[in-house]
Formats: sequence, C-alpha cells, structure tokens
Amino acid sequence: MDLFDIQRQKSLKQNAPLAERLKPRKMEEFVGQEHILGPGKLLFRAIKADRITSLILYGPPGTGKTSLAKIIANTTKSNFVQLNAVTCGVKEIREVVLEAKNNLGMYNKKTILFLDEIHRFNKAQQDGLLPYVENGTIVLIGATTENPYFEVNRALISRSMVFELNPLTPEHIGRIIDRAVSDKEQGLGNLNIQLHQDGKDFLCSMANGDARKALNALELAVLTTDRNESTGKIEITLQVLEECVQKKAVNYDKDGDNHYDTASAFIKSIRGSDADAALHYLARMIHGGEDPVFIARRIVIAASEDVGNADPMAIVVANNAAQAVQFIGMPEARIILAQAAVYVACAPKSNASYIGIDEALNDINNVDIGTVPMHLRDKHYSGAQDLQHGDGYIYPHDYKNHYVKQQYLPDTLKERTYYRPSDNGYEAKIKQWLKKIKG
Repeated sequence: MDLFDIQRQKSLKQNAPLAERLKPRKMEEFVGQEHILGPGKLLFRAIKADRITSLILYGPPGTGKTSLAKIIANTTKSNFVQLNAVTCGVKEIREVVLEAKNNLGMYNKKTILFLDEIHRFNKAQQDGLLPYVENGTIVLIGATTENPYFEVNRALISRSMVFELNPLTPEHIGRIIDRAVSDKEQGLGNLNIQLHQDGKDFLCSMANGDARKALNALELAVLTTDRNESTGKIEITLQVLEECVQKKAVNYDKDGDNHYDTASAFIKSIRGSDADAALHYLARMIHGGEDPVFIARRIVIAASEDVGNADPMAIVVANNAAQAVQFIGMPEARIILAQAAVYVACAPKSNASYIGIDEALNDINNVDIGTVPMHLRDKHYSGAQDLQHGDGYIYPHDYKNHYVKQQYLPDTLKERTYYRPSDNGYEAKIKQWLKKIKG
C-alpha cells in the first residue's frame, strides 16, 4: 500500500456514511442479538476464544451481520478476507484459496473468508467453495438476508453453524442512536446535536428493526438542518425526521423469506380468528407489492381448510373475492381482499373435512382398501348386470328423510369414520342432522 492508498483509505473513512462509521469494532460495542451473543452463548465464546468454525449469518438488513464479521476480523489471529458475492466470482475465490493454502502451509495460519450476500452465488459457485470448507483450507462466514435453507447448498449448510439474527428492538435502536449523537470519534458528537425525545422515539419505531435506516435518517436530518442561532444547537425535531423519512419502510421481499413468513402469519391469524392480525399481515403484503392473486388463493385455501362446513359461505365469499381481485385489480382489490380475509377470520372454524380427506388418503397409501362393494358398482354398461354389478343397491330417496342404512365403504374399511363434524357454526347442524337420520 503506497501513500496515495493510505490517504484514500483515510478519506473514505472520514467521509463514510454514519451507519458505516458507527459499526462496532469489538464485542462490547455490539448491540442486540443477545440470544446468540450474550455472555456464555456459543458464538460469543467462540469469538472470544478465536475458535470460529464455518458460519452462516442469516437475518434482515441492518441487524449486524457485517458488523459481526468485522468484529471477528478484529479479534482473530487468522488471515481475514472479505468478499461480496455480488461483485466477485470464481476467479477471486481461487485467489483466496491459493493464498489460504500458502498461509496454511508456510505459517500454519488459517484463513477466514467472509462472503457477504452468499445467496447471490449460484449453485456451481457455492459448490466450488465446498472442498476448501470441507478440508479446512478456509473457514467460511456467509451472510445472507435470505433463508439459507432455501438459498444455500445443503452441503455447505451441513458443514456450517447457522445463526439467525433478529430485527433489533426499539430499545436496541435507541442505544445505537444515543451513541451516534454522543460519539465524538465515529459519530456526530462534535456537532452539538439536540435530538428531541419524540423524534428519537419515531426513529426507533420507523426503523422496523434496521439500525442502518435509523442512522441514515438521523444523518440526513443533521446535514439538512440549520443550527439554532440562539442556542447554537442543531435541533432535530419529530417534524424534521418525518420529512427526512417520508414513508416508513417495511422489510418485505416478495421473492424471499419474508414472503413465506408473512403469508404464514396471515394464514395463522385467519385460522386463529384474529381479524386485526389478518388485516395487519395483509397490509404488509400489499405494501410490499405481493401479488394480490397469491393472497386471494391463500384466503380460498383457508376458507376450506380452516372454516369448512362450519360456514359453507366462507369458500363462496373467498372464491368470489379471488375472481373479483383479478377483474378489478389494485389498488381497489385491497378492499376485496380485506373483506374476504375478515369474513374468513371471523367465521366459525372446523378442519373436519381437511382431517377427513388426509385420513382417507393415508388409508389409501397404507392399508388394504378392498374393492368397491358389489351393490355400488355401475350396472349400466354392457355386461355389468351379468356380473351382478348394482345388485342389492337401495335407493335412499324412496325412504323417510331420503336416507336408508346401507354399507358404502369397502368391507375392509366399513368401520372407518373419516368425517367427524365439529360443534361449531353450521357444522353443528350437520352433526345434529346426521345423528337424527342415522340414529
């Protein structure tokens, strides 16, 4: 590195965004993720002891994945190399591996490769890392915002420890903001800032667990606000911050992990008869640009799987909504989706039909299902009557209540009961009716 490189690095450090300058350099400065980094936790002990094995760090943006890698870089005696999967390829990986082999052979020194956004590597590129991770040439630390069990090769997963980083709490964000305002070396402590409490509370809320969003908004507010002439302070009020943010960003990737998690929470809220939560997760999906047809399909499935015959109108409402969504389109389709979601969430629940079909399918696959009883077989085609097909069949409409007792299941399954109506909603009436006619 020559004099110009040193000056360039110094300039980059001084002019870097606040979020970059404030990244923790040691464990004591790291905020959040106590479930994996609290004293005594496995990852905490491994970093402190410099005994890092291959890791996959998985979590939303702004939760500390890169910061954690930098802390490892500052504490390890191993050679630390950082690459980004967006900008590097096989050539760069080969160079790292060659240097790692040399360091291991000549100096008995390990190499830790931090590969940010590892999910951007395709299968072949990930496979290229595998032999060197497996034989210990490199220790891999991969960082990803996507669920690694979907995006990272199983072989790499099996050779790594996966740690999930959670969105930071408002309390965590508040501690980071306090440091940003007071830190004179890395933060804004030299600028004499007065951050109003309601403004700080707003930052903690709008960040949605992402420290980078809060710090970027704070920095923009400071850079665009004039100093108060009477107090000499840069006053950061709620109004200033609202102007800088304009719109709360919600962490939702319709092609990624949030897609599955939010859809799952939506369905479970409907199943749990919580219309408020259903509308919340519906709003998240709509805000994130989710395909309204995808949402409508989920509501139709819930109407059958979770409501069923407890309210037979639920599937009618859901199916009509699905058709209307395609006909109307967004943004008005949000109203149709909301109506259907609320109806299905508030409807009485029964999964009796769902359980029944799964039990019947299980029997098809695992037990002797026998043959169709002779009296139920079709007798209308040529030769069927000679085979006694249909003989003995009793026509129910000739009897009281249009019901007569006869065997419908095959002999091997004649004692099975697949449909067991619940006592909820309309299904209670079905249960009562079946009890009346069958005795």
